[in-house]
Amino acid sequence: MKGVIFDGEQARVVDDLQVRDPGPGEVLVGIRAAGLCHSDLSVIDGTIPFPVPVVLGHEGAGVVEAVGAGVSHVAPGDHVALSTLANCGACAECDRGRPTMCRKAIGMPAKPFRRGGTELFNFASNSAFAERTVVKAVQAVKIPKEIPLTSAALIGCGVLTGVGAVLNRARVDRGDSVVVIGAGGIGLNVLQGARIAGASVIVAVDANPAKEAAARQFGATHFVDASAVPDTVRAVKEILPTGADHTFECVGSTRLIRQAIDLLDRHGQAVLLGVPPATAEASFLVSSLYLDKSVLGCRYGSSRPQRDIALYARLYREGRLLLDELVTATYGVADFAKAADDAHHGRVARAVLRFGE
Repeated sequence: MKGVIFDGEQARVVDDLQVRDPGPGEVLVGIRAAGLCHSDLSVIDGTIPFPVPVVLGHEGAGVVEAVGAGVSHVAPGDHVALSTLANCGACAECDRGRPTMCRKAIGMPAKPFRRGGTELFNFASNSAFAERTVVKAVQAVKIPKEIPLTSAALIGCGVLTGVGAVLNRARVDRGDSVVVIGAGGIGLNVLQGARIAGASVIVAVDANPAKEAAARQFGATHFVDASAVPDTVRAVKEILPTGADHTFECVGSTRLIRQAIDLLDRHGQAVLLGVPPATAEASFLVSSLYLDKSVLGCRYGSSRPQRDIALYARLYREGRLLLDELVTATYGVADFAKAADDAHHGRVARAVLRFGE
C-alpha cells in the first residue's frame, strides 16, 4: 500500500508498506483523507525529534475496515475521525477527564508497519499518511457519513487543538477579548473557537495580509498586518488599549510568545500553541505577570476526543463550525512534495491528501 515515510533524511512516497491486523482493542482504518499539519513538517525539519523510519500523518479520517476483540463502539463500514491520543483510559489522569496528560499516550510510538524487512514507527499513534493504519479503539470516533471525509479529517488535530484551546483550556467567556497571533490552520480554528465562545473583540495578527479574508470569515473582528506596522503590540493596543483577556500564540516563535504576554490585560492569559524547537527558551518581564496574568501551555486543545469530536461534528452540521472552508487544496498522495511545499510557504490554510482513489 501507499504511504509517506520519513527515514531521517527525506520524506518520500512509497507503495510497498504493510500494516498488521488489528489486535485486541484496536481498529484498522482505511484512510480516505489526511490533513497536512505543520507538526508533520516539524518532524521532517527536526523541530520535533522523532524516531525513524516513521510513517507520517496524524490528522485523518476514513472508513473502519476491521476491529479487534473487545471493540464495540465502531464497526466495519463506519466513518471515523482519528485522534492522536492513544490514552489508556484507566490512569488517574484519564479518570479525571484529562486524557491529554495520560503518560501512556505520550512518547510511546509503536511499530505497526513494515516495509520489506524493516519495521516502521507510527507518528502520534496515528500515521494517517497511509492507505490503512491501525489505531487504538479510543482514537477512532464515529462521525455521521454525510460529513465529507476531506473535511472531517481536519477535526482530529487542527480543530481539536485550536477550538479546544479556546473552549477547554482558556475557557473564553462571552464578551471576552481575544488576540490570535498567526492565522494559519491552528489560528483559524482558534478564531472560530473564540467566535463560538461569544468573544466580543477578536483580533487576528499575521505577517501575510492575504490571510485577512479567511481570518474574518472564521471570526476575526479585526486584522493586524504585522508586515505593515513597525510595532505589532502598539497596533493591537490601538484596538484594545488595556490589552486582551486572552492571547494565543499559534506560530511557535519565542519572539511572538513575548508579544502574546506583552498584549495581556490584567488577569489575562497567554496560551501557547505553536511549537518552537525543543530546546527553545523564551524571555519576558517577570513583573508583567504580577497582575494575575498567566502563561498556559496547551497540549492538543486539552481535548477529550470521544466527546469533543462528536461535539464539533454536531456544530458543523448546525453551520456553526467551519470545516469545508479550512480545506484550501486537495492533493493525491503522489503529490505530497507539492502539498508540503505549499504548506511550508503558507499558501494553504490546510492541504489535504486524498487516499483510496
